[in-house]
Amino acid sequence: MVAVLCFAAGHAVNARAATLLVVGDSLSAAYGIERDAGWVNLLRQRLGSQHQVINASISGDTTSNGAARLPALLERHSPDIVLLELGGNDGLRGLSPQQMKLNLSDMIEKSQAAGARVLLLGIEIPPNYGATYTDAFRGVFRQLSEEYGIPLVPFILDGIALKDAMMQDDGIHPTAEAQPIILENVWEKLAPMLAQEADRRA
Repeated sequence: MVAVLCFAAGHAVNARAATLLVVGDSLSAAYGIERDAGWVNLLRQRLGSQHQVINASISGDTTSNGAARLPALLERHSPDIVLLELGGNDGLRGLSPQQMKLNLSDMIEKSQAAGARVLLLGIEIPPNYGATYTDAFRGVFRQLSEEYGIPLVPFILDGIALKDAMMQDDGIHPTAEAQPIILENVWEKLAPMLAQEADRRA
């Protein structure tokens, strides 16, 4: 697996530059830590100057906020790959999973219509609102991945969320030490997309 991922990274770097657009919330906006330590900046460093990584993440954003902002971002940056990391604030506020799904669907469709491929970054929430809500929330990401045939990182904080040392005092946001793990969680699904993008551009 490591060899495949390394090949994918090198293969992508040798092709014409791709533009990656990250549209997320505080998990991608490096909340509570130095911005340079955030996983998006670590991704930028890994890809090098041959690729452009645009971080359009805003702390506190919901899927409704993201859906409202996305058209202008697509027009301005013309991304090749859009990484959608939204939904956590919807869940923490108890907003409708059905509306969250509609918002994310809208973002996926607009991204694809603009010629971009989409990577969906999922999140889990505490069971504060009960099992029915939690299950419905979790199901949104899987359903969208299946319906649109797009890759999914099921839980961006996998290997982090249950480790106190990896989380800030609020228990919601990861520490700087957790950011490389987030990057690896994302990279597993992103690397093949970059390789495919390189083949398309070759």
